[in-house]
Amino acid sequence: MLSHFHIEFYFYNRGMTLFINSDRFKEDFDQLAQIGSTGDGGVNRTALSAAHLEARAWFSAKAAYAGLHPQTDSAGNVSAILQSPIPNLQSLLLGSHTDSVPNGGRFDGALGVVAALEVLRTIKESGVQLKVNLEAIDFTDEEGTLVGLLGSSALVDGITQESLSNPRGGRSKLEEGLARAHLTESGILNAKRDSKSIAGYLELHIEQGPRLTQSAIAIGVVSGIVGITSYRMKYIGAANHAGTTPMETRSDAGLGASAFTLTAREMVMRDFPNCVVNVGQMSFKPGAFNIIPVVAEFALEFRSPESKQLKQLEASLLGLAEVIARQFRLTLEYEHAGGCIPAPMSQRAQAAITAAADSLALTHTSLHSGAGHDAQSLAPITDAGMIFIPSRDGISHSPLEHSEWDDCLNGANVLLRAALRMGEG
Repeated sequence: MLSHFHIEFYFYNRGMTLFINSDRFKEDFDQLAQIGSTGDGGVNRTALSAAHLEARAWFSAKAAYAGLHPQTDSAGNVSAILQSPIPNLQSLLLGSHTDSVPNGGRFDGALGVVAALEVLRTIKESGVQLKVNLEAIDFTDEEGTLVGLLGSSALVDGITQESLSNPRGGRSKLEEGLARAHLTESGILNAKRDSKSIAGYLELHIEQGPRLTQSAIAIGVVSGIVGITSYRMKYIGAANHAGTTPMETRSDAGLGASAFTLTAREMVMRDFPNCVVNVGQMSFKPGAFNIIPVVAEFALEFRSPESKQLKQLEASLLGLAEVIARQFRLTLEYEHAGGCIPAPMSQRAQAAITAAADSLALTHTSLHSGAGHDAQSLAPITDAGMIFIPSRDGISHSPLEHSEWDDCLNGANVLLRAALRMGEG
């Protein structure tokens, strides 16, 4: 009989020499990219659209053909399960999402789902026995066409009736999507899993930024996902004739909003170099060529990888808004519009990803994610980790989104070996 040491040594050497089937991985990725293809290299596969449901049916069929167990929960999350013969084990989740933004790219989300499926097939074919069940999961509505992080939030009991009653994509669009997918609100609200049943979560994703490409590093070991805070802002001034009112006496709400936008950029770049700020919408009232704007409304969003810093950034930006209001003789009103706290990735998951990259002789670096991901939903309840690969020119959410296939292969093999390490128990 082999000793415990010899069993562990055998597992390590066998597991750490495994590679995914690169041809099968590429074939699957290309097949999925054709579902909802826009013909210009991109995909239009918004959450619970006909194209998205077709992609999920494709995923389930692939899982069944591979001898895995397909499963869909009451939040619409679609899984492929590799069940261990040992009863009552936890499940290690690997995955991402197959929904896209309107006219998005082929790689965002989809790469992580296809890689997770391939990891399960590779481990199944190898005969390696882990101390966990493995589950490749495609989460519902990560991109926020309907609600945002809907499936992963539902899994950890993070969805509320309020978020379903007032979804960011509009109530009618949510109702139409749920009907197409044969889902119900009560099912979503009751999709929570017992956190004790989850051994961890690993997600492969393109970086969606330029840092890895610029530094010529193969793998990003994600240290955390940024927190996000949003506000609806409003400056109120005085409408008057645009031709006869002297410039120095105006209470121009449009000038206030514009000055805030430019000054906020300068302040964040100077005082918060690892943070970002964005004004993504702006409208003036009454909105005529010859009338000084009496109202300027704009959408403010800012992000930080650290909770304390996010609060400091919030105070600085709102303070700046007050200063601008006084400078331009305006009244300021604002309303909190939601957000999320930063989500640090677990040290255990980061160590597994780092060791996996080292085993493949791949360069790697620690970096935070400036975009939201399903991993942020899982981070509070389990050991969550993310693997980034380079994005050409840092472009994402666009048909121009691209990652070199060698980088995709590297990421999938890191995911495989990190899963093996996490699956050792």
